[in-house]
Amino acid sequence: MELELYSILGLIGALVLGLIAGYFLSRVLISKRVASANAKAEAMLTDAKSKSQDLLLEAKNKSLKLLEDAKKEETERRQQLMGLEKIVAKREEELDGKLVDLEKQKETLIQKGQQIEKLKTEMAAGVEKQKNEIERVAGMKKDEAMELLLKNTEKEYSNDLLNKIKKLEQDNNAEIEKRAREVVTLAIQRYSSSQIADVTSTVVSLPSDDVKGKIIGKEGRNIKTIERLTGVDVIIDDTPEALVVSGFDPVRRQIAKTAIDKLIADGRIHPARIEEVVEKSKEEINEKIRQAGEAALLEVGVGTFDPKLVFLLGRLAFRTSYGQNVLLHSIEMAHIAGMLAEEIGANVMVAKKGALFHDIGKAVDHEVQGTHVEIGRKILKKFNVDERVIGAMEAHHEEYPYSSIESRLVQAADAISGGRPGARRDTVEAYLKRLEDLENIANSFDGVEKTYAIQAGRELRVFVTPSDIDDLTAIKLSRDIAKKIQDEMQYPGEIKVTVIRETRAIEYAR
Repeated sequence: MELELYSILGLIGALVLGLIAGYFLSRVLISKRVASANAKAEAMLTDAKSKSQDLLLEAKNKSLKLLEDAKKEETERRQQLMGLEKIVAKREEELDGKLVDLEKQKETLIQKGQQIEKLKTEMAAGVEKQKNEIERVAGMKKDEAMELLLKNTEKEYSNDLLNKIKKLEQDNNAEIEKRAREVVTLAIQRYSSSQIADVTSTVVSLPSDDVKGKIIGKEGRNIKTIERLTGVDVIIDDTPEALVVSGFDPVRRQIAKTAIDKLIADGRIHPARIEEVVEKSKEEINEKIRQAGEAALLEVGVGTFDPKLVFLLGRLAFRTSYGQNVLLHSIEMAHIAGMLAEEIGANVMVAKKGALFHDIGKAVDHEVQGTHVEIGRKILKKFNVDERVIGAMEAHHEEYPYSSIESRLVQAADAISGGRPGARRDTVEAYLKRLEDLENIANSFDGVEKTYAIQAGRELRVFVTPSDIDDLTAIKLSRDIAKKIQDEMQYPGEIKVTVIRETRAIEYAR
C-alpha cells in the first residue's frame, strides 16, 4: 500500500514538475517570439522612416523645381507685359499725334468750306448778273429762251426723232407681239370647245296643238299653276306644236321645260299633278347642277372642294354672258390660264382655280347685293379657298389691284375666251353705245377733225388737222386716246387706235 502511495505521489510530483518546466519553457519561447516580433517591427519602422524621408526629400525637390518654373514663367510674362505696355504707349502717342493732325485738317476743311461757300455765292451772283445782262441784250427771259431752243431743236431733229421712235416701237412691238402670239396661240390651239348660246326664252316642242288646251286648263288654272310654281312666263301663241317658256333665270326655265315635258308624256295635267312634277323636276335639275360642277372640276383637274361650292359652280351651266355659257367659259378660261402659266413659269393650279371660279358670283348675284366679283370673293372666303386663288380671280375686271402674276393671267384668259370671234353676242344698243363712246373720247382731244369706229369697235381711226398736229404730236395723241379708252371703257379684247395726219396741196390750172 505504501508503495502504491509513493508511486502515486511520485507521479503527481513528476506531473507538477513537468507542468512547471513546461510553463517556464513556454515563457522562454514566448519571450523569444516577442523579441523577434519587436525586432521585425523596429526594422519595419526604420525602413518606413527611411522611405518617408526619401519621399519627403523628393517632394521638396519637386516643389522647389515647380517654384523655380513659376518664378521663371512669371518673369517672362512680366517681360511680355512690359513689352505690350511699351507698344500701347507708343500707339497712344501716335493716336494723339493723329488726333492733333485731324483737328488741324478739320479746321482747314472748315476754312476751305467757308471759302467755297463764299465762292459759290459770288459765282451765283455773277451768274445771275450775267443772266440778267443776257436777258437784257436778248430781250427775252430764260424760260422763253429754253422753250425757243427746245422748239428749234425739235423742229430741226423731228425727222430723226420720229424715225428713232418708230424704229424702237417696231422692234419692241415685233418682239413682244411675236412672243405673245406664240404663248397665246399655243394655249388656244391646245384647247377648244363648243359654245352654247342661251337666250332668255326656251322653246318646248309639243306632240300636237291639242296639248296646248290641256296645258292652259280650265280658266287657265294649269298654266297659272305652272307659272306660279316655276317663276316663269309660259307663252302659248300661234306657233304650231310649240310653246315658249320665258324668264331671265335659266334654272327656272329649265325646271319649267322639264316639268312640261313630263306632264305631256304622262298625260295627266291638273294642279296637284303639276305640283308633284315640278318638285321632281327641281330635284332632277339640282342633281344635274351638282353633276355639272363635279364634271367641271374633273375636267379642269383642280382637286375637290366643298359640295356647296361645287353646287354653285354647277349653277353656272345655266347662266350666260352675252350668249356665252358661263360654266363653259370658265372651264375654257381655266385651261387657257393653266397653259399660259406653264409657258411663263407661274403657279398653274392657282391660275386654273382663279379662272374657274372667277365668275362664281354670277351664280347668286340675283339673291345677294353687290357686283359678281365682290360676291365671288365673299363666297370663296366663306369656303376657306386659298387667298392666292381669291387674289387671282378678283382682278379680272380691275375692281381690285393685281396681286400676282396669276391675276394677270386670269384676266388675259378672260379676254382670250370672251374676245374671240363668235364667242359672245352683243345687243345692238350696247354695240352702238360702245361705238359712240369710242368716237366721243377721240373727239374730246384738240386738233381732231373726225373719227370713225370700225371693225365692230375693234379699231378707231382718228383724222387730225395737219396744221395743228405734227408727226410727233400724232404719236403722243394716239397714246393719250388709247389710255383714256382704257380708263373709261369696259370692252373685251383690244382696240386699235390709228391717228391719220394727211396734208393735201390743191391748185387749179386756169
